Amino acid sequence: MHMTVFTHESAPRTPRAPRPPQVPGSPQAPAEAFDRLYTTHALALTRQAYLLCGRCARAERAVTRAFRLAWEQWPRVARDEDPAGWVRAAVHELALSPWYALLPRRRRARGAEPAPAGPPGDALLRAALLALPRCYRRTVVLHDGLGLPLPQTAAETEATCAATARRLRNAREALVDRVPRLAQAPPEARERLLAEQVRGLLAAAGGAGATRLPAAIRLASERWNARLARLAVLLALAGLAGLAFAWVLAWP
Repeated sequence: MHMTVFTHESAPRTPRAPRPPQVPGSPQAPAEAFDRLYTTHALALTRQAYLLCGRCARAERAVTRAFRLAWEQWPRVARDEDPAGWVRAAVHELALSPWYALLPRRRRARGAEPAPAGPPGDALLRAALLALPRCYRRTVVLHDGLGLPLPQTAAETEATCAATARRLRNAREALVDRVPRLAQAPPEARERLLAEQVRGLLAAAGGAGATRLPAAIRLASERWNARLARLAVLLALAGLAGLAFAWVLAWP
């Protein structure tokens, strides 16, 4: 009877099963999708925020905070028809929020910020934009700077189309009064010229840029959620302890 003896060297090896391809529902897919969203849009959003608030540090903080909020609500943001628009709306609201600028750390950070390099006309237009009401500023950036149609601009600013058109008209009139280059242009060319200049400001908004890595933003968001969870547990325990103490005092 013939027997074949397999040694350690000659034993046939069972082929290793190939690694299954990653699918959108796998655990790593959300992080990769978030990182892709941040890498694609963070720089442009930081420049938009800078044009809205006029301060590089505040613009960067607004973008960081908006992406942290997006990661905290990622299942809902990922299912949104326009995740980039969701983050953009959060960035604009944070950059324009008067309460966000009143926090103590923000007040200490105030001071003389060097003027960004560029033609004098750009600085004049930037100052004129910052002199507009916040809702006018945002409408001009969305419609003339990013080229969003009026209905989409109205939806993002939570206003009616009529109110958005009125804001846009008033903002353009105010900018023409403050910027000689616009005032000297023919009336029929002012809208096109303003859009070109706002797009130029967005392309080089004072050197503002995203400085955080997406992984760091995800980690900060997760740590913050963990702190909130621990705080909720402590508050619940404190409430239970208070109830127990009150029950002991009320015991006859």
